[in-house]
Amino acid sequence: MEKVLLKGNEIIGEAAIRSGCKVFFGYPITPSTEVIEYLSKHFPKVGGTVVQAEDEIGAINMCYGAACTGTRVMTASSSPGVSLKQEGISYSAAVGLPMVIVNVNRCGPGLGGLGPAQSDYFQSTRGGGHGDYRTIVLAPSKAQELYDYTMLAFDLADKYRNPVILHTDGFLGQTMEPVVVKERPEAQIEDRDWVVDGARGRKKRVLASYSLTNEVGEANNLKWEAKYKDIQEKEQMWEEFHTEDAEYLLVSYGTTGRICKSTVLNARKKGIKLGLIRPITLWPFPEKAFIPYKDKIKGIVTVELNTGQMIEDVKLSVECKMPVHLYRRQGGMLPTEHEILAYFENTFKATAEEV
Repeated sequence: MEKVLLKGNEIIGEAAIRSGCKVFFGYPITPSTEVIEYLSKHFPKVGGTVVQAEDEIGAINMCYGAACTGTRVMTASSSPGVSLKQEGISYSAAVGLPMVIVNVNRCGPGLGGLGPAQSDYFQSTRGGGHGDYRTIVLAPSKAQELYDYTMLAFDLADKYRNPVILHTDGFLGQTMEPVVVKERPEAQIEDRDWVVDGARGRKKRVLASYSLTNEVGEANNLKWEAKYKDIQEKEQMWEEFHTEDAEYLLVSYGTTGRICKSTVLNARKKGIKLGLIRPITLWPFPEKAFIPYKDKIKGIVTVELNTGQMIEDVKLSVECKMPVHLYRRQGGMLPTEHEILAYFENTFKATAEEV
């Protein structure tokens, strides 16, 4: 175990190597490019392979092929690049292929800008492509979590035979921070009866998503639906910060979740009982985190780098039993802890006066 100073995207690459990932397929796009650069330099030293595909579509379909063999595989991109991968991700979910997809979010829509954003929340948490499917989505907020959750992403992908998205942003990807690099034994993945590795006297295995009859199509979708319900029950993750006596809550993830901790501390200095719930899994969304607070919290502010996307899941989680407001910045702009607190004070002061 050692502590090193790395850029966020490099941390993801190092964690992938130590997670037993063997192949990476990708295409450079700012602000995710350091992932492929780091792996191109260090992967060959441990027998790994990096391929710069002709484009993002080629990269995700290469991941599909590698995953069919049971090999741990990863790709990384940023928002418009991940959009191009959506058909391949849908195909991978349909046949149950484990893989890790890193999205270092940038601004949108369109080409947008290079600053940090969270405007891909809907794309990540609603499947993103065609059909009824889900991807597990992990949202780190600091260097150590970039490392730990990359490792977790590979484990969850294998556990559930499902694509997993590491949902980060340009700020986290470009910031250098110290991280504890943990030694980990090479992943021992048990033999699986679905991998395509040559028939060798047995019945051939085919991994395909096409359903020739409606009855087979429905049966397949019901099978995946049951898996997603199992994931929702077992894999919700979140962090609570000063929530024990909280009368109000902030809800935020990733970079803004990190900023909100300072907002909570500043509010506490002023005698305001403010707490924070920081979702770690964006899907499954941590609905369980809100159960203890539905009947005692006076109001919630979600803090997001978009026009308001996670707020929909928060409203559903609290069953609209309290007011839920949105503070947002866009276009690569980050809010300060003081701006968030000022919005909170103005919002709930106005609400109190109206009552």
